[in-house]
Amino acid sequence: MVHARRTSLAPLLSGATALLLATATAQGNNVPAQAQVINQKSFNVLGDVPPPTVANYSTLFIPPGTTKDSLFEKPFHIYDEEFLDIIGANPTLTLLKSSGTNPMFHEAAVWVPSTDDVFFVQNAGDPAAGTGLNRSAIIQRISLSQVTADVSAERNATGKVDVHLAVATPAIINPNGATNYRNRILFAGEGQGSRVAPALYVMSPNAPYNATVILDNYFGRQFNSINDVAINPRTGDIYFTDTTYGYVQDFRPETVIQKQVWRFNETSGAVAVAADGFNMPNGITFSPDGQHAYVTDTGVIQGFFGRNSSFPSSIYRYDVEEDGTFSNRKTFAFIATGVPDGVHVDTKGNLYAGCGDGVHVYNPSGKLLGKIWIGSTVANFQFAGKGRMVILAETKLYYATLKAEGAFPGQLY
Repeated sequence: MVHARRTSLAPLLSGATALLLATATAQGNNVPAQAQVINQKSFNVLGDVPPPTVANYSTLFIPPGTTKDSLFEKPFHIYDEEFLDIIGANPTLTLLKSSGTNPMFHEAAVWVPSTDDVFFVQNAGDPAAGTGLNRSAIIQRISLSQVTADVSAERNATGKVDVHLAVATPAIINPNGATNYRNRILFAGEGQGSRVAPALYVMSPNAPYNATVILDNYFGRQFNSINDVAINPRTGDIYFTDTTYGYVQDFRPETVIQKQVWRFNETSGAVAVAADGFNMPNGITFSPDGQHAYVTDTGVIQGFFGRNSSFPSSIYRYDVEEDGTFSNRKTFAFIATGVPDGVHVDTKGNLYAGCGDGVHVYNPSGKLLGKIWIGSTVANFQFAGKGRMVILAETKLYYATLKAEGAFPGQLY
């Protein structure tokens, strides 16, 4: 066992925050070895604030008194004492794999409890992936049985965990989002060209990975490029986001239908709009009790149109009515670095978002509690039960240990 070296939180901050953290310290909550406190008051006034051409959504923010290296040396960043209960006494972050320039570790992260495997996919929209109209993104998996305690104690364990291909039969075309569904994996496929329509697929988590299309149109019309998918824990309905990244990344036609969040009941076959008014609806998840839905909008990133910083980089929260419809949209959080892509919740209702510098963690009221700092884009990630998380950072694959437990493990509907 690796014992964490911890220091007191209270001396690092002042004022009301110090009082709160002093209380936490008195209760035995100290700073773990791989964690550090970020004092937000230290950058309320910078004096010389960089111009927008220098500091914008695409740049990392390095708080005063830190460097990129020091932020990564202690990657669990505490913004509020509530984060201590999430990360626990000895959180760890381990690099498992690097893929050079090919974004092999992108999206659709799903943990399968029965096999203890985590599935994920390549980035279909990145030129370095070599996909587009030439070939579809690939599905891969790792076995967490290889991620032993010895591996998680290392900061760099590349080469110690194997990445396997999971070749679906028939092929799932440009998968992007995914979730557990009825003992299978439900994938959101973005489609390819004008003839291969975006679709929802279900795939067996066991070889030969048999797959079936369960939805590919709305009254005969193609979707744009289905991005992410989640299950309402109260009704079992499927919700998915449909955006135009396939078009702006050159592997789908121009917009053919409004960008929206959709609801699908597989039993009845009914398909309906759940919410609209987005620029680029992206990640989606639900609170553990199913009373709230969270949807991200990554409109800042416009593919070959470039970026537009006046468009959203936000997470929105909805109330979910008893009948499954959405109401009372609220801006939950705005992201300063990158965009909020994949989102997931833990069993206590805290929300985790993959962003431009790592994984951001918010409590249910939208207060930023902390970050798991990667120093580069995290499109998605996934809990693997209690205390384990796999993080997809495009060309790097990470494994984290912490105290929190993900909601909806291996959900069966």
